[in-house]
Order: sequence, then C-alpha cells, then structure tokens
Amino acid sequence: MTRDDAMATLTAPGMPFEIRTEPVRGHDLEVFAHRQRSLGELLRASRAHGDTEYLVTEEARITFAEHARDVAALAAALREDYGVRKGDRVALCGRNSPEWIIAFWATVSLGAVAVGMNSMWAEQEMSYGLDLTEPTVLFADAPRRALCGAPGVPVVAFETGVAEAIARHRGAALPDEAVDEDDPAVVLFTSGTTGRPKGATHSHRNMIAAVWFHLLNDAVATELGRPPSGRRFLLATPLFHIAGLHNLAVVRLVVGDTAVLHTGKFEPDAVLRLIEKERVTNWGAVPTMLSRILDADLSGYDLTSLRTVTVNSAPSSGALRDKLRAALPDAAASLGTSYGLTESSTAATLASPAEALADPTGVGRPIPTMRVEVRDTAGRRVPDGVEGEICLHGVHVMLGYWRNPEATAESTTSDGWFRTGDLGTMRDGLLSISARRSDLVIRGGENVYPAEVENQILLHDAVSECAVVGVASEDLGQEVAAVVVTRVGTMLTENDLREHLRPRLARYKVPTVWRITSDPLPRNATGKVKRAELSVR
Repeated sequence: MTRDDAMATLTAPGMPFEIRTEPVRGHDLEVFAHRQRSLGELLRASRAHGDTEYLVTEEARITFAEHARDVAALAAALREDYGVRKGDRVALCGRNSPEWIIAFWATVSLGAVAVGMNSMWAEQEMSYGLDLTEPTVLFADAPRRALCGAPGVPVVAFETGVAEAIARHRGAALPDEAVDEDDPAVVLFTSGTTGRPKGATHSHRNMIAAVWFHLLNDAVATELGRPPSGRRFLLATPLFHIAGLHNLAVVRLVVGDTAVLHTGKFEPDAVLRLIEKERVTNWGAVPTMLSRILDADLSGYDLTSLRTVTVNSAPSSGALRDKLRAALPDAAASLGTSYGLTESSTAATLASPAEALADPTGVGRPIPTMRVEVRDTAGRRVPDGVEGEICLHGVHVMLGYWRNPEATAESTTSDGWFRTGDLGTMRDGLLSISARRSDLVIRGGENVYPAEVENQILLHDAVSECAVVGVASEDLGQEVAAVVVTRVGTMLTENDLREHLRPRLARYKVPTVWRITSDPLPRNATGKVKRAELSVR
C-alpha cells in the first residue's frame, strides 16, 4: 500500500480520520469529523496512559497520571489563589521544564489563554509582551524574574512556586470548563527578526487540528507496516515555539509518548549524552542544532535508539541533509522536512523522506485540511513554476494577531487566506521556497535569493554556516553580501569562496562583500538568523 492509498483509506467517510467540510468563522473549511473540541478534553483523556512516563529530564520523571494530578492542583491554585478565569491570560516565561508544561495545561484547562513569552528577550521586549497581553499571573524562572516583572501582576517561581501551589491544592479535580472551539487558547510571538514581535493567537480548534495532523501521520505509518510504539521524543526546541509546544508537548500527551526535555543551553555533548541515556527514538530539530551535532565526533556516543530525525522551524540546505544521511544512516532514512510558521500552528506542507531526497529544495505537499496556493500581488493564483507569495487557508491558521487588528487585516486576504510573506513556487502539488519577501536582494534589477546562494556556499567543506543579505549600493541599488562562519581548524579566503561559487552561480549572484569569521551567526530562539544584527563589513 502506498502512502496515498493509506491516506485515502483513513480519510474515507465513516473512518476515524474522516474529513468533511464545516463552516468555521465564516468560511467553509475541511475538518476532522471525529476531533475533540477543547484542550481540556485532551487533558482529561490523557489519564488513560497511567504510569507511562510523559515528561523526563535529568532530574525528574513524571507519569501521565502524576501529570494530570499536578495539573488539577495547579489549576485550582490559579482559580482560587489568583482569580484566573476563562479568557484571562497567564504568561509563561522560562527555560524548558516540566513546570512550564504543567502550568500550560493548568491554564488552558480553565479556558484561560497561555502566553508563551520568549525567554531570550531583553527587558524592553519582556515589558512589551506583558503590556500587550495583560496577564493575570506570570510564571517565570530566576533568570527571567529580574527582567519580566509587571506592576500588579503576581509572579510564581517555576523552581519553587509551582510545587508549593500544587501541594496546597493536592487532590483537586481536573477542571471541566466549557469553551468554544474558536476561543483563544495560546498566544505565541512571531520571531521578530524585523520590527516588534506580534502575538499569533491560536484557538482550541487550531491546536487540536495540529494534533490530528500528527495522529493521521501515525495512522498512515501503521497502515504502511511501521506502527509507532514505545517512542521517546527529544524536546530541545523552546516551548514558546510551535515546534516545542504544539507539535511535541501537546501531541505526546495525546498519543501517550514520552517527551525527554533538554533543559539547558544547547550543547552538543549534553544533548548526545541525553539521547544515549534516555534511549531517545525521535528528534525534530532546527537546522542549527543538527549542524552543531555533525561537528562532533559521533563515534563516542551510542545513538542506536534514534530511529527518526526531522528538520523543522527554519530552512535547511540539501548539503546539511546529505551530511545527516551519511552520519546517521538509520535515523536519516526517515529524514523529511516541512514548511510552516507560527501563524500556521503546525506544518503547512510536509515532504516525505523520498520527496526530500529527490528534491532538496522542496518542502512537500499541503498537509490534510490545509490549502496552499502561490499568488501574485493581485491575489490571483499563479501557474505552476511561477513565483509568487505563499498563501494558506485552513483550520490550522491562527485567529489573528493579539490586539493588532491592523496587522491581522494586512496579512489576511478578502477571501480569508493568510499571506505568509514568503515567496515560492508550486509544481505538481509540491512547494518550493524561494525567500522571505523582506530578505530578497535586488541587484541591478535582478532578484537574488539568499537561500540559493547560501546553499551553494554551504557546499564548501570549510563552511559551518552562512547568511546572505543585501547591502546598499549607489550604482546597483543593492550588492550581495555574505557572512561566512568557518569550521574549527580550517582556513578560508574570499578568493577561495569566489572560486568555489564560480561554476555554481551566475556572476551577479556571487557576493561582492564578504565577512569571514569563526563567530556563530546571531539567531533567535527558533534557529532563524537575525539578519538585522549581521555585521557584513
């Protein structure tokens, strides 16, 4: 049975994964017919997983039953001690921890809105996020408490306050708050590589649609003879990002898998030791993490438990994926990739391992219940192979930006499609990404796509990572500039790089401004390069 055959069977009428069309917020959208209607419903059902481990760190092991009891107690504390009610915001600001996840589930079980604060923000950014969302209570760990306090907002310490609140209310029952599917459940902030971050607001419907995308993928794998079982997922991406929260912590609670949390700064040795010790089977990582792992000597670690590796959250080069296949042949046989963004709640497209191998520039086909189109500036769908803006329509797409109707309207078409701001092409149902519209370099009237140039630079053995940007030029409008990070123990010159690119790129695409360094590129918490902070001269 092919993947398409399995998908068709599982989505047929009357099957658990039946897809049908329903009115959703003024539009007829495809939905899973037998879905749950709230995150609280998912939480209450998770008790059936009993003594299976849900959350594991170096210091703690928490079963599903223990997690449900702790969430119930903390929800009671939020309601009775802090007055949290349906629709109130509860801010979460700290490194990855079991307490972060428990506080998240306690919040949404009350019908309140969990605000995932970026733990890497500076003080002014923290203040902006709190002013925008006006939380009733704030959870924070020690490094963040000094930065993100707000007048009149009580602060609960992740390290001690969560346990104390649970102890005060131990024995409480899980809430059973009635919510509408389209009530807000989560606010996560856009990466803010340019301008102020915006609060992408996700509904219970959005979150559950993301869960069902993963459930369907598991069901297809079962139909193809690869039933998932005994899985242990490494959670190393931040919980204030959809990759860590929506697509890992939430889904694992529903499925009954274990989430193994890496709780500190990303250090390759610590992460590899954790994979080895906890027999991690699955890892969805940002490209930067995988690149740094590949710089290590993997022969000193037992990684035989690792069955699946996926690349997400930021664009990855074909060169990186080839290196992964060589270094981790068993896990990398499953190496797919996806395209999505905070606003889409989960992946918008997914490339199977075979598709990712056949077309390293592609990001796959639209996932079930998501429509993807490439459109011109007038909002018209363009023919196959013609570049345009990638637009999304489906139940995964956010409600809008929190208290920012102008930005919401600007990103939404008259027919309800979300404009991503990304440029791409569609061929035979497969999407390829060209660039962010804001990243495009226009040199003498010619478009230069940073991703294309970066992918070719990365093929040089001495290059660890790189970023291509435009710099002002009186003559050309913009010149192409590159910041190149060398691998440890290597030497590299501008002439080496020009010679490397000469047979690979048209002359106008080859950078004329270079900065070669051993310092890592500045990146945000989701692994995307902060291009505004690059120094190219």
